[in-house]
This record gives sequence, structure tokens and C-alpha cells, in this order.
Amino acid sequence: MSETVLTNVRIVLEDGVETGTLCIRDGRIAAIDLGASSLPGAQDCDGDHVAPGLIDLHTDALESHFVPRPKVVWPDHRAAALAHDAQTVAAGVTTVFDAICAGGFDQAKSVRRELFSVMLDAVEANAGLFRADHRIHLRCELTDPGVVALVAPELSRPGVGLASLMDHTPGTRQWRNLEHLRTYLLGIGKTAEDVEDELKERTERGRAAVAENFDRLAGLLRETDIVLASHDDTTPDHVADAQAAGCTISEFPTTLEAARAAKAAGLTTIGGGPNVVRGGSHSGGVAMKDLAAEGLLDALASDYVPASLIQAVAVLAKSGALPLHAAMALVTSAPARMAGLDDRGRIATGLRADLVRFRFVEDTPVIREVMVAGNRVF
Repeated sequence: MSETVLTNVRIVLEDGVETGTLCIRDGRIAAIDLGASSLPGAQDCDGDHVAPGLIDLHTDALESHFVPRPKVVWPDHRAAALAHDAQTVAAGVTTVFDAICAGGFDQAKSVRRELFSVMLDAVEANAGLFRADHRIHLRCELTDPGVVALVAPELSRPGVGLASLMDHTPGTRQWRNLEHLRTYLLGIGKTAEDVEDELKERTERGRAAVAENFDRLAGLLRETDIVLASHDDTTPDHVADAQAAGCTISEFPTTLEAARAAKAAGLTTIGGGPNVVRGGSHSGGVAMKDLAAEGLLDALASDYVPASLIQAVAVLAKSGALPLHAAMALVTSAPARMAGLDDRGRIATGLRADLVRFRFVEDTPVIREVMVAGNRVF
């Protein structure tokens, strides 16, 4: 029997923060007591906060280790996956859904097709080496004519727990404002002529492919136990389509109108952690702080910055938008419920001892220790 006792900690519970002692035994939370412990060997945490380990339902960070620069593919796939895992736990994330892109909307990123199975294999093959619990989020790019053929053979993989239906056609959803897309493309080094050619090609291909792929792929996914999300909903019609497709999550809604429609339809919403930290969207979408103010924000995902989750919690709590325990729920208990994980996401007796210990240095949350099933991994 292994036992760890953390005392003099501010425990982030579902309904508030209490100073006390946590007892961890055989990988699970064995006891929660208010006040300090006099047990021999108890670890004095000097008033640090201890919260459930963070749960990230959507991060694109794995790909950034496989493709650290445009057209540069890292040759050691295991090393790339392990570097991503290290970044994950250093951000306080103990359960991560690696968002792996099926298909591509950008011809410059056509390497995604070649890496799709490679990255899926890397997540599965290295499970015994990872420190965090890694699962798979299939980012299904509907603008790719071949996306159904890519996704269908992978649906039986045991690690696949989440899938999202994405439409990055210029002029709709995230890129409904073409000037924002032009600015983005120019910012990554494309010439004005290249940008116009790409917009034309992506628009024509996207409209045809989405019409062909949406119902087919949604139908395939409904036959599985995989949790299904829509992506970048912008209008109530997008939400209605998502509901009809069997989605239970509206991921990164881009307008208040869409978020309100999702709430009315019974869909939960995921916002981006970077949006909260930066104070708004980089592509013209609604600010997540505005969703939070209306009670329309159910969870946060790190999107493209793993460390943004704990930082977003700090921003929301320090600004007074939410109390700390409610802000923390956006990255712990809420995503756990959305993904159907009932053994984690809360500090309660009998649950997995997935924990993050941190303190605030001025407004910055500094992670001091991370545990996964009671084992220190950071």
C-alpha cells in the first residue's frame, strides 16, 4: 500500500476552496480533512492550491512537435510524442485528448494526410511511456474530399473518445470574414496573388466537399460511442445542423448568437483558453469572457497553447468573472462530464488522484507538482 499525505493545502473543491489535508492511497483520494495533519511524513505544501488534474479536450500541440516548422517533419516519432507529453504535464494537464487532423483545408499542410495514421499510432504505441493519460480527438476536416475514407478505418481504435466536424471553407464559420483570413495568410508569408488563388480554390473545394461529407461522416460516428462535437458554430442554423447530426458539444462557437442557440438546444460549449488569456479571438470571434458573463461557457480547451488552461483559470478568477473553484471546473469536472469520464475531474474520496499543485506569483499560476493516479509526474 502506497500513501501520500499533503497538508497545509488550499483544496479546490466543487463548491469552494478549503484549507486542509489530502490523503492519497493506492492511486486514489482516500480522505479529505479540514485543518493540518500531524501524521509522520505528511508533506507541508506551504499553503499552495491543490486542484484536480486538468482535462484538455482539444489540443493541437501534438502536431507542432511532429511538424515544428512548415514542411519539416520530425524523424523520431516517439521523441516527438514524448516531448508533447512533457509539455502536457508541465501545463498541469493529466488527461489530454490529442486533436489529430483527418484531412486538410490548406494545401500547404497536406502533410497532415501522411501523418494522420502515424500520429494515431504514436499515441497508442507510447501509452506506457506517457506520464499523462492520452486519448484521441479526431478533427474531421469536412472540406477534404477524402476525409470519410481517412476516418472510417480509425473509428475502432480504443483511444478514440471524441470527434469534431470541422468546416474551414472561406466565408463561413471561423473565416466568415475574408479580410481576417487574408490577413492571416499574408502573415504566414503568402503573397497577395497566392492568397487570392488559395481563397478561390479552398472556397470551391470546400463547398462541394462539405455538402458531400457532413451527413456521411455524422452517420458513421453516430454508430459508435465516440462523443461528437461541432466546430466554430456561427449561426443558429449551424447549431441546428449539429444537433441533427448527433453532436452534444459546440466547440469554439464564434458568436454569442451561436452560443445562445447551443445552450437552448442542450449542447455544452467549449471555449479556447488562449481566447481568455488574450482577451479575445485572434480570428474575429466572440470573446470567451463574454460567454462566461452570460453563463454560456461550459468548459475550456487549450486549443494551441497547453499552458493556457491554468492561465485562463487565473484570468477568470483574478478578474472576478468567476470564483476560483468555478473557473477551475471549466478545465476539470466539466470536461470530465462531457467526455464521460466519471473517475476524475473532482477532488472526492474514491476518485483517481490526478492532481495539480500550484501557487500564484502575483497573477501568474506557477505549477509546483503534478500527480497522475497518485504518482508524481512533474
